[in-house]
Amino acid sequence: MSFQSFGFIEPINQAIVKNNYLTPTPIQQKAIPHILNHKDVLASAQTGTGKTAAFCLPLLNLIGQSRPGHHQKSLSPDVLILAPTRELANQIEKEVIQFSRYMRVNTLAITGGVSYNLQNRLLKNHLHFVIATPGRLMDLMRQNKIQLKHIKAMVIDEADRMLDMGFMPDIKKIYEATSNNQQMMMFTATLTPNIEKIAQNFLKNPVRVAAENKIEAHKNIKQYLYSVKNYEHKKQVLDEILKDEELNQAIVFTSTKRDADKLSRDLFTINHPSKALHGDLSQRQRTQIIDRFKDNKLKILVATDIAARGIDVKEVTHVINFDLPRKAEDYIHRIGRTGRAEKLGKAFSLVNTSDRPMIRKIEQYAKISMEFLTMKNDEPEKDFRSEPFKKSFKKKFSVKKKSNSFGSRRRNSASFPA
Repeated sequence: MSFQSFGFIEPINQAIVKNNYLTPTPIQQKAIPHILNHKDVLASAQTGTGKTAAFCLPLLNLIGQSRPGHHQKSLSPDVLILAPTRELANQIEKEVIQFSRYMRVNTLAITGGVSYNLQNRLLKNHLHFVIATPGRLMDLMRQNKIQLKHIKAMVIDEADRMLDMGFMPDIKKIYEATSNNQQMMMFTATLTPNIEKIAQNFLKNPVRVAAENKIEAHKNIKQYLYSVKNYEHKKQVLDEILKDEELNQAIVFTSTKRDADKLSRDLFTINHPSKALHGDLSQRQRTQIIDRFKDNKLKILVATDIAARGIDVKEVTHVINFDLPRKAEDYIHRIGRTGRAEKLGKAFSLVNTSDRPMIRKIEQYAKISMEFLTMKNDEPEKDFRSEPFKKSFKKKFSVKKKSNSFGSRRRNSASFPA
């Protein structure tokens, strides 16, 4: 199958050739025909499978074929795309601009961290595409700076992440501000029962499409485990990984913003310059860091899950889970930052016995078995996945019935391990 078979208008075909797109990815092959036929679509696709082009290309075709309407001077865009993070919104905006280079299409990303005055000025022009994060879009709606009555199509991208971040109430209000007659698309990395239920509120008789499964999507990523004892041991292991001769660029994931800052500072002291990326940084700081990373001027990025969404850098060779994620799905999202464009990637997770339940969930979810590695100077570690779970305590403790003092109760309760 070729892109020519979709029947796009000529300016889009020219842009596809200019961008060196040769063969549609599985999600593009499955989703584009339905979107071109004006169907509502519920699509499941991992990051890095070409999902952005899967909805951008047919929607540009829709705009290219439509005649100017009476609302061209209104504050309502033609297409609204919702994204969970600034980075992803900016990435989508860039793709729309690339594919519309031979068309007259006005595109604007509306995100936090950007001047309201600038956005308000740009909103006075008729916009064909608006790519927005829910929070900033809601702010502009309250100020009557934007209307959504005449949108022709609406996309909810990374719906699973939107749900995790608590954006669904805002998205519902945004949807209610539209005519509800527009074509709807929802893209998600994981199609859970909750997402299915939410889709019923937005999509009308949707066509369900799915890209290759998670295992196939990450078949070119080697996945390893390192057993670690404490934070200092983690740093030693991380130091060894970052000295890998095959490393080009690496993303190191931490659980919290504070941990990202601390680890980035600690890496500097052991000759691994890096930058922390998280939601507390200003838009300007985030953009500068991401641009440096994309230009390969920054080798190591220490990031939280949410901040890393939308980063599309094909030269990332290593992903390191300094802290394991809370969900198996998030593990899949993390390691998907490497092994792109058919290149090989490596994913390392630094774990101890308390991480065993999550390791088990990840391996069951992804249907894999990760290899345990040991540092050069460490004693070989046992694979604690095979060890039986230890009982919480060896013998029973009892509280004396006659003891009613607060201190006695406190001492007895402390006898139980946490």
